[in-house]
Amino acid sequence: MDQKGLDGDKSESRLYVGNLDFRISESDIIKMFSPFGKIISEDFLWHTRGPKRGEPRGYAFVQYTTREEAELAKEKMNGKLIRGRPVVVHLASEKCFLDSRNFQKTMKDKKLAGGSGSKSAQTDRVAKIAAIKHKLKSLEDEGCSTKRPRLKSEDLIGSGKQSDKKC
Repeated sequence: MDQKGLDGDKSESRLYVGNLDFRISESDIIKMFSPFGKIISEDFLWHTRGPKRGEPRGYAFVQYTTREEAELAKEKMNGKLIRGRPVVVHLASEKCFLDSRNFQKTMKDKKLAGGSGSKSAQTDRVAKIAAIKHKLKSLEDEGCSTKRPRLKSEDLIGSGKQSDKKC
C-alpha cells in the first residue's frame, strides 16, 4: 500500500457515514462508495455487548487514498436516500467541528428568538395553547361543538332512533 496520505492526511481522507439502515452490510458500503475512488479501508461498527450484540450500529468509516476522493464521495452521497433513510456523510476530521458549530448556531438562534432554549420552549407551548383556545372559541361561535345535540320531541316520535348528526 502507498504510504502517501496515510500518516498526516489519514483523517482528511476518512469519511464518517451515518444514519445507515440496519439492513445495509459492509459490502453494500463498499459498493456504494467505490465509484468515487480507491477505498483503502472500511470500518463497519457493530454492537459488542448487550441485547443488540452482533447487530450493526448504523454507522461506518470509509478511508480513501486521497482527500479529493473523500470530498467527492461526501458531495455525492451526503443526504442521499438509501433504503428510505438520508445518509449522513462527513469527513471524519470535521465531524466534531460541524457538530459544535451547528450547536453554537442553534444556541445563538434560540437566544436571538427569546432567551434560553427552555424559555423558548415554554413560549412555544403557551402560543400553542392560545391557538387551540382560539380555535375552540371560533368553533363555538359558529355553533359547532363536539357535544351531542339535545333530543327534541319530534326526534323521539318520528323514527324511534336518536339523531347522530354533529356539526
